[in-house]
Amino acid sequence: MSVWTGHGGRLGAARAAWPDAPTPWLDLSTGINPCPWDIRAAGPIAWQALPDDGALAALEATAARMFGIPTDCLCAVPGSEMGLRLLATLGLPTPVHYVAPGYRTHGEAFADSKPVPRSAIGAVSGTLLVASPGNPDGRSVTRDELAGSGLRIIDEAFADVSNGPSLFVDDGRTIVLRSFGKFFGLAGVRLGFVAAPRDLIARLRGRLGAWPVSAAAIAIGTAAYADTGWIAATRARLPLDAAALDRVLRRRGLTPAGQCPLFRLVDTSQAATIFGRLAAAGILVRPFDAPSTWLRFGLPPDPSALDRLDRALAHG
Repeated sequence: MSVWTGHGGRLGAARAAWPDAPTPWLDLSTGINPCPWDIRAAGPIAWQALPDDGALAALEATAARMFGIPTDCLCAVPGSEMGLRLLATLGLPTPVHYVAPGYRTHGEAFADSKPVPRSAIGAVSGTLLVASPGNPDGRSVTRDELAGSGLRIIDEAFADVSNGPSLFVDDGRTIVLRSFGKFFGLAGVRLGFVAAPRDLIARLRGRLGAWPVSAAAIAIGTAAYADTGWIAATRARLPLDAAALDRVLRRRGLTPAGQCPLFRLVDTSQAATIFGRLAAAGILVRPFDAPSTWLRFGLPPDPSALDRLDRALAHG
């Protein structure tokens, strides 16, 4: 199981382990929107061009409006994970604590960091790293819960599913990470953002250099963040799709949990058995090391895929 517990999307390993599984594989392991924004709406992309400073500024301004964050506090990065790892080079206050269970990257990014339960996040000095919505439980964090912490880094990778405000506060001790790929379903674009105090943003830009993200990512991101119609329709659709997934899981004796509509968490003593059964049926979900009773189910892309999951869960 350890091959698949690090992160989702290891289809190559799954194909090798289950060569006789039916194809195409149904990947429910990532929590990424399975119905992506149509990149054709971005228009022609100049693949031969270097990124333009003015276009990058326009991307950051467009994203800042959607997030409700001051533009001069926002910096585009080549994926939010890269942004986090760069932050770890900037000498942030120590000790660094991360909420566990949660993203494995959170525990890897900072040397000598230590886990802390969610119940203790309001009393952490130094730097606190927490996700909102959380992964894999989908629980959100409130400003009141964070009130007693020192510097806080809030990973809002899944926050675009809601039109609620970002937890970013221009108070000198709040950093927020945002991800483009999860809500827009385009993880391969490798685009994210760091919102932080202005002096830290300046230092981060120094680390990134002249061309932090590609011209293609700039074009696609700017057009997608400006597509308010698609954003509103997707935010309305995702809870309905999550409710349909909930019904299938409950029908098969599993109890779904989570507040983020892009995925559901199941706690069952049969986790390893179910993971193997689904993989043999060409369906990849996300298992975990601790606790090993957890499975995370991403949204199927359409009713036929949901029916395929339903049948695979029934035939165990």
